[in-house]
Amino acid sequence: MYIDSHQHFWQYHPEKDAWIDKTMQAIRRDFMPSDLEPVLHANGVSGCVAVQASQSEEETSFLLECADKNPFIKAVVGWADLQGDNIKETLLRFSEHNRFRGVRHVVQGEPDDFMYRPAFRRGIEELEPLGLTYDILVFARQLPAAIDLVRRFPKQRFVLDHIAKPVISAEPEKAWADHIRILAGHDNVCCKVSGMVTEATDRTWKQEEFTPFMEVVTEAFGTDRVMYGSDWPVCLLAASYAEVINIVRAFYSEDELPKVMGKNAADFYGITAI
Repeated sequence: MYIDSHQHFWQYHPEKDAWIDKTMQAIRRDFMPSDLEPVLHANGVSGCVAVQASQSEEETSFLLECADKNPFIKAVVGWADLQGDNIKETLLRFSEHNRFRGVRHVVQGEPDDFMYRPAFRRGIEELEPLGLTYDILVFARQLPAAIDLVRRFPKQRFVLDHIAKPVISAEPEKAWADHIRILAGHDNVCCKVSGMVTEATDRTWKQEEFTPFMEVVTEAFGTDRVMYGSDWPVCLLAASYAEVINIVRAFYSEDELPKVMGKNAADFYGITAI
């Protein structure tokens, strides 16, 4: 029972997807469920969690429509305006769909004080009563704000995306490692072992370069709170799907893999049918 806890779909449009710049030619096209399903099957993955890539309610509706038509999409992490006056009503509307499981905002593109803003935190308050999760997408420098956020909402379930996107080129920076350990000290937080290949210098890498980063994350969170994510199709900028999944498979033991590759994501996102 393998679950990919983090991947994306999109119908590419240069204005909507302006973040996909000219250095990303490999992903400047549509990526739909029909593209991913055979890849998952070839790599022994039973299902996936579709995560928002653009910041609109239309994006959330699009992902939920994909889930309706494709049973292998087990959960959707969408976008909603957490700072909006009608956030409670918006979340209730999306929650009518049984695969809507959480929300993400692209905080890495926001000012470093964004997660301290009262309006944002009022939106976060609305998630836990509905049983919704929140994916934290930040750069390493923004980890202090993430730590403050999870401390402020101890009953809210959070997951850190892409291990906070440290530069994968040398030994982990002390500040990143220290902040990861502090964040992991809050038991309402999990971590996705994902998004690493595109953080390597020049998007070139050797498998052993990821080992010290995965050691820090796994020692901090334990194998009950880490989950595999491919970050497909973004990962294709630096690696094939098979290469990404094999980085994780090679690091963890046979006893640990069922949790890291499936059970932890299923537990976090409430996935019961595979």
